[in-house]
Amino acid sequence: MASQKVNRRNKIRKRIRSIISGIPTKPRLSVYRSNKEIYAQLIDDTTGKTFVAASSMDKDIKDGNKTERASVVGKKIAEKAMDKGIKEIKFDRGGYLYHGRVKALADGARKQGLKF
Repeated sequence: MASQKVNRRNKIRKRIRSIISGIPTKPRLSVYRSNKEIYAQLIDDTTGKTFVAASSMDKDIKDGNKTERASVVGKKIAEKAMDKGIKEIKFDRGGYLYHGRVKALADGARKQGLKF
C-alpha cells in the first residue's frame, strides 16, 4: 500500500512539474513534507539555482504543532523572498494535496505579501 501511495504522488508531481517551471522573475516555490518537518525553497529552473530556502528545522521555529510551524515557514520564506526582491512566485505543492500543512505554508506566505 505504501508504494502505491508514493507512486501516485510521484505521478502527480511529474504532471505538476510539466506545467510549472520557475524563471528568475517568478521562481517556483517547491514544498517537501516529511513526517516531522516541512521544507520550502524558491527555485529558478532555467539555471537550477535556489534563491531562498526555509524549513521547520530552523532554530527559531520550534514552537507549536506541525501545522503552525508550516505557517511560520511560509512567513519566513516570504520575508526572505521580499529581501531578495521577489514578489511573485509559482506554487509547486510537490504532489501533496493542498490541505493541512501545505495549505498553511501557502497561507503564511500570502500573509507576508507573496503573490501566487
